[in-house]
Amino acid sequence: MWDNPRALNMAAGMLVGLAMLAFSLVGTLALLRSELFPIRELVVQGRLDRTERAEIEGAVRHRIGGNFFAASPADVRAALEQLPWVRRVEVRRTWPDKLLVRLEEHVALARWGDDALVNTYGERFNGQSEAPLPMFIAPAGTEAELARRYARFSEVLVPLGVPLERVVLTPRLAWQLRLGNGLQVMLGRDAAQAEERLARFVDTYGQTLGRLARHHDYVDLRYPNGFALRVPELRS
Repeated sequence: MWDNPRALNMAAGMLVGLAMLAFSLVGTLALLRSELFPIRELVVQGRLDRTERAEIEGAVRHRIGGNFFAASPADVRAALEQLPWVRRVEVRRTWPDKLLVRLEEHVALARWGDDALVNTYGERFNGQSEAPLPMFIAPAGTEAELARRYARFSEVLVPLGVPLERVVLTPRLAWQLRLGNGLQVMLGRDAAQAEERLARFVDTYGQTLGRLARHHDYVDLRYPNGFALRVPELRS
């Protein structure tokens, strides 16, 4: 080997490469541990109605230790996404001493059972709200479908001037509604047919239930050529 210039050159090149790699690693570690280039400012962008600045600072306090180069945008994003009203987070470092955070909050559309909310994208989240929101009751994993159907059913009900108070999708995938006046509406299993039945009911409401003085608490629309009623005073 010592008589082979080519082998000697290759060995020397490898040694030089290893030395440069070692120096680079040592330099990187020293830079990450250095007290130079500290993060001095946390800039938060986005409309915040439900998330306090103190919550944000508390969530990232232990994620931005070290300096500008050591701060991990991915770690900061993961910490902020644990806040109940935070839907989406973008984080980036801005030279020389800033961490820029852009937040998007959930906008609550409905309650999901007794312990969660559904946002306008049909996503469930663990926020709490005192606002008068409609109730969704359905199997897990159907949040987006409930949000879509709520929008469609609400549009159909506009001529009645009565808000949609509750949407239920039973374990057997049957649709049930409760209106703001207390009327419960049974629609059946097929979502498209359920919407058509509701539309027919709304179209004929003025000539049928709308003419009756007594209160109705239940209507079953699962009939091809009509519907069934139940009134409180006629119960046995």
